[in-house]
Amino acid sequence: MSSINRKLFKIAENEKKIAFLAGKLIIDGLVIGLPTDTVYGLAADATNDCAIEKLYEIKKRDLKKPIAICVGQVEEVNRWGVTVNIPENLLEALLPGPVTILLKRTDTLEKSLNPGVEKIGIRIPDNKFIRDIANLTRRPLALTSANLSDRPSTLDPEEFRDLWDQLAAVFDGGKIGKSSASRAGSTVIDLSELGKYKIVREGCAYKETLDILHKFELKNKDEVES
Repeated sequence: MSSINRKLFKIAENEKKIAFLAGKLIIDGLVIGLPTDTVYGLAADATNDCAIEKLYEIKKRDLKKPIAICVGQVEEVNRWGVTVNIPENLLEALLPGPVTILLKRTDTLEKSLNPGVEKIGIRIPDNKFIRDIANLTRRPLALTSANLSDRPSTLDPEEFRDLWDQLAAVFDGGKIGKSSASRAGSTVIDLSELGKYKIVREGCAYKETLDILHKFELKNKDEVES
């Protein structure tokens, strides 16, 4: 077996043990590939400057483009993003799920992550494996899609094999989604203003997300201000 293949771990073989390994690699400041509920992602410790830099290098991402974070539980969202403007129970209605919430960042968030950007995207994927890693490490994960910046998102580890040799490990949760439409990624919504929302990216859960936002009587910011 080649050294590159020894980096691939099948999650189904022993999910608890493999999540522990993934968490240790994150704590050690390394970058890993893993499944989310939308596409495969690259994850690193969002509190580690060197890990964040390594993540950008691997993806060849423009340093001016911000990266979202992933946490394991809804209760952790307000540690990293300001939630005072969000109606009670809205976050629980949206998360876990294929949604990225944009909020004003708190002072707790590492200043080297997205410097100069006042908001932070926060995810809680509907995927137990990645949530377990966030819970085990007790820190936010910097999370971005597992592909070079000019390439499509990936639904299977084989689709980003060209990145494997730069990653500490790749965790295989099987193929995600049933069609290329799944590559749309998460729906991104800005909830930083009281009583308003703004759809930043429609993503794969656009309609379901709108239904929830309207149920909580939030207004479309673009329509209110037009």
